[in-house]
Amino acid sequence: MFGSKPSVLGGVHVKHNKYTENCETKRITPPETVTILMSQHIGASCVPTVKVGDEVTKGQVIGDTEAFVSAPIHASVSGKVTKVDSVLTSGGAMVPAVIIASDGEDRVDPALTPPVVTDRASFLAAVRASGLVGLGGAGFPTHVKLNPQPAIDTLVINGAECEPYITSDYRECMEQAEDIFYGIAAVQKYLEIPNVIIGIESNKPAAIKKLSEMAKDYPGVSVLTLPALYPQGAEKVLIYSATKRVLPEGKLPADIGVIVMNVTSVGFLARYLKTGMPLVEKRITVDGGAIKEKGNIIVPIGTSIQYIADAMGGFVGTPAKILMGGPMMGIALYQPDAPLVKNNNAILFLDEKDLVIKETTNCIRCGKCIEACPFNLMPAALEGAYQAKNIDALKALKVNLCMECGCCSYICPANRPLVESNHLGKLLLRNAGK
Repeated sequence: MFGSKPSVLGGVHVKHNKYTENCETKRITPPETVTILMSQHIGASCVPTVKVGDEVTKGQVIGDTEAFVSAPIHASVSGKVTKVDSVLTSGGAMVPAVIIASDGEDRVDPALTPPVVTDRASFLAAVRASGLVGLGGAGFPTHVKLNPQPAIDTLVINGAECEPYITSDYRECMEQAEDIFYGIAAVQKYLEIPNVIIGIESNKPAAIKKLSEMAKDYPGVSVLTLPALYPQGAEKVLIYSATKRVLPEGKLPADIGVIVMNVTSVGFLARYLKTGMPLVEKRITVDGGAIKEKGNIIVPIGTSIQYIADAMGGFVGTPAKILMGGPMMGIALYQPDAPLVKNNNAILFLDEKDLVIKETTNCIRCGKCIEACPFNLMPAALEGAYQAKNIDALKALKVNLCMECGCCSYICPANRPLVESNHLGKLLLRNAGK
């Protein structure tokens, strides 16, 4: 895929815009109502285990399924279930949701206790019970990721946080580094992984220094300074940067002896093992020119984006775009009442000054998109193959290797919708050309 192995894969230098990096995390007042989606992960949706009128407590299971690739859903507030209905998600799908009216008391489920973990099986059972999914954005159920068949020799911890604006993982490193190492030690112990590499971009020197000093007390754990070149945090790119191993098309990291976890994921895992409180809240970065107050806040899962905006002082003008996530790979919201889900790490309220609108013109065959692509794909050729609905060409050009990082669109002087074409090209393949 890469020919002779370079020291660093391709990418682009983006404006970091880490305006909130020094904003200590604060808690907002919980909302009066939460809408908790039954699908907050890759895999099967959960089935609601509560009904209208039920009283629930914080941390109580309200959705689950027997499907292996899934993770249970928990109540993020205490109160009464007022509705169980289908809700349109930010991704355009209709999924079941449980709506809870908070009683304002934040009563914790009395059944919650720290899990008893004695071996690999009980550890994996605890991970599943916690509801943990990949908190770096992908949302893959963690108990599945941590139960590979191949032997694993390296755990890679993703602290790159390469998307502009987002600093929530950085705050995890600065505020809860002890939890990060506690979680790492647990994964190392029960999965018997000898080597751990924590990758952090060079634009976070304080985090690098802090975690490097702490790593000295943990055998097999090291901190790797990554170049500040987007998309260093992408799984395949991070694996290559940390191990120089190439993840083949259609394979999982475990197939080459690696597991990748986000820093906040291992930090949360530590807190769950200590307290038994499942994943019911999330630290997110709030930023953008259209919001009055910026910062990092802890928010109950299911809180509406509009409530978050109001808690941060409200809008200063009408947002030109609201993003769940960063400007490179985030999802644009069609309405501000969408609920926060587990793998959200930022909400950006962008104004017109934040957006760079360029006219789309004809491709000039400059090749910048190829240079920028971490996998040396040919985005302009892929765009042409998609427009021609040429299935064979899409396969030959390896469209499924595209991770939709957006480097090609970002660097294109003609402002071609290259990443969008790749996304649609993959859908075309998936649907057999229809």
